Amino acid sequence: MKSLVIAEKPSVGRDIARVLHCSKNIPGALEGDKYIVTWALGHLVTLADPEEYDKKYSKWDMETLPMMPEKMQLVVIRQTAKQYGLVKKQLFRKDVNQIIIATDAGREGELVARWILEKSECKKPIKRLWISSVTDKAIREGFANLRDGRAYNNLYHAAKARAEADWLVGINATRAMTCKYNAQLSCGRVQTPTLAMVAHREKEIRSFVPKEYYGMQILSGGVRFTWKDAKSSGYCTFQKQRMDEIEKKVKAEIKSGKKMIIKEVKTTAKKTFAPGLYDLTELQRDANKRFGYSAKETLNIMQRLYESHKVLTYPRTDSRYITTDVADTLKERLKACSVGPYRKLAGSLSMRPIRKNASFVDNKKVSDHHAIIPTEQFVDLTHMTNEERKIYDLVVRRFLSAFCPPCRYEETVIYAESGREQFVARGKVMIDEGFRQVQEMNCEDESSHDMKDQTLPKIGQGMEFKQVQVDIREGKTMPPPRFTEATLLSAMENPVKYMENKDREMVKTIGETGGLGTVATRADIIEKLFHTFLLEKKGNEIHITSKAKQLLELVPEDLKKPELTAEWEMKLSKIAKGELDDRVFMSEIRGYTKELLQEIRREEGTFRHENMTNKKCPNCGKRLLAVNGKNAKLLVCQDRACGYRETVSRTTNARCPICHKRMEMIGKGDDSMFVCSCGHKERLSKFQERRKKEGGGVSKRDVHAYMKKQQKEAKEPVNSAFADALKNIRLN
Repeated sequence: MKSLVIAEKPSVGRDIARVLHCSKNIPGALEGDKYIVTWALGHLVTLADPEEYDKKYSKWDMETLPMMPEKMQLVVIRQTAKQYGLVKKQLFRKDVNQIIIATDAGREGELVARWILEKSECKKPIKRLWISSVTDKAIREGFANLRDGRAYNNLYHAAKARAEADWLVGINATRAMTCKYNAQLSCGRVQTPTLAMVAHREKEIRSFVPKEYYGMQILSGGVRFTWKDAKSSGYCTFQKQRMDEIEKKVKAEIKSGKKMIIKEVKTTAKKTFAPGLYDLTELQRDANKRFGYSAKETLNIMQRLYESHKVLTYPRTDSRYITTDVADTLKERLKACSVGPYRKLAGSLSMRPIRKNASFVDNKKVSDHHAIIPTEQFVDLTHMTNEERKIYDLVVRRFLSAFCPPCRYEETVIYAESGREQFVARGKVMIDEGFRQVQEMNCEDESSHDMKDQTLPKIGQGMEFKQVQVDIREGKTMPPPRFTEATLLSAMENPVKYMENKDREMVKTIGETGGLGTVATRADIIEKLFHTFLLEKKGNEIHITSKAKQLLELVPEDLKKPELTAEWEMKLSKIAKGELDDRVFMSEIRGYTKELLQEIRREEGTFRHENMTNKKCPNCGKRLLAVNGKNAKLLVCQDRACGYRETVSRTTNARCPICHKRMEMIGKGDDSMFVCSCGHKERLSKFQERRKKEGGGVSKRDVHAYMKKQQKEAKEPVNSAFADALKNIRLN
């Protein structure tokens, strides 16, 4: 008899098959003496569309709401139906006596496999492979320690409850909003609060009133001293008159020949410890700050490094720690990444005894998956793309820094007096760079941000210096910055400041559940908000659109609050632990959905398209809307049922020869043209000729890929709120 192994993706399936010596190719699987390895393509099965329950739901009408199926049905996804059929065939082979679930070790991975088994009505015994990397060693050890599939029943119930709850709330609310206001108004328990946070920040910026502030610096004895307010301990004042008076006193002292007196010199030994290992959100933040990668791009790159290259561990993790058993493998991991720029340090670290430091080894702080770290797989940097190399570099440097001593330095603070006013100078002497030898980071402490560090001469208490120069600093307070993808990820991870209800229990719940969405879904949520034209990017800044502002005015208050997600995630966590019955949770969700629809029906607002153009849709004749996608400008049909879209221009990586900014591409095919904000224009053919002469530029392959992508996007329905809701269901 044989065991059937179900992997989540073909690449992982093939890796498992190779380790298990399954080399015989059969349709949709690989077979060996003891095992058959097959795979899903992500989800093969999903929750049925409303139309599957009753034909009346085909028409979007408020009268048909709420849609409350007694039992949620599963359907095979049309695009992957062939692979589902092949998997099902293997499930019911007479020589298969057990199923081994080898999908991703997490809530969503469990759902992928269990839905296949449920839809096919397969009742064979289940074992579970639970691993955090797909190296040969991890796979062998995982199969040597297979767990009883029944141990993960509660995890499946939690995953199923999440999907069904999102279906009931997301689809009913989206359909109700869309029908009532005749516009694509998609809403959900994660995307709507995320949108509300961006709107809140925009409100803060617009209501901000700048205040003028004043400060003073004195150059004395070759040292630049900064005035310090004796009362507030601040380094500036908002009172111009007061600063004028201080300036007069100090200048009078200089004129009379009085010197600045050193009142106190404090030298303190300080150290900064290496930052924690990466979880996915922290990695996405850093990649956005350093390379401008979107959260989705970083996740995709990480996925390739995990699945294809096998050099990094499972990416979808919310932990920044490793367990003690993983700590036993650290030497092997250090040896594996001892290549290129890491060879010297990683090699020397692997030769020393490794302490299980509590700063990154803690079993209690690891739930499903540990922090992102290198695997034991040998690394070949030449096989990586530039993007993969950059992300790998971030992870390895962060990993190596964990074994290094802290950054140690001496901070000297000099307190002086002039005109009975206090002045301060700060300097720093590096003693040991520690982890900074691998981490390109600043180890300043927070208190030093008000003044610039400088190299100080030897100065003692009681010394006097001639005052040479007085500089008055003037400035204005700045509003809070707009969100970037990096800072929005941080806000989603910790949305407490945007909560109205800040009671201790709720704040604790938000912390335990990891904020809005999960590490695996936040990137997709942000992408979805761009795709539905609720958010737009200007440079690196995220702006809220007029459509989003109106949506937030019309949507029920409950859906805008992070508290809703916190409550859901807390209950889902209890279901996964066996502390709450999923049927109780779903009963609550059904009641909540009904209340939500009643609130939408009572709302008396209106929705107005503020981006209407005079150009008409070639399909239905209605006027098109001008929208800004994440990297493109488009015209889309206002009718959600039509779905026509047309790309007007797209931001490219091609640089302007005059100002070197990224240019936009407008037009189609051979008529395509590069346009820059500085006024430069250049046909695609001329651009290619110029770049060929320069020895670089856009290849024919790149152009072809761009054109193909453009055509694909032109065919995608934009105004399908229902499709968006379904997409959301799979992701949250």
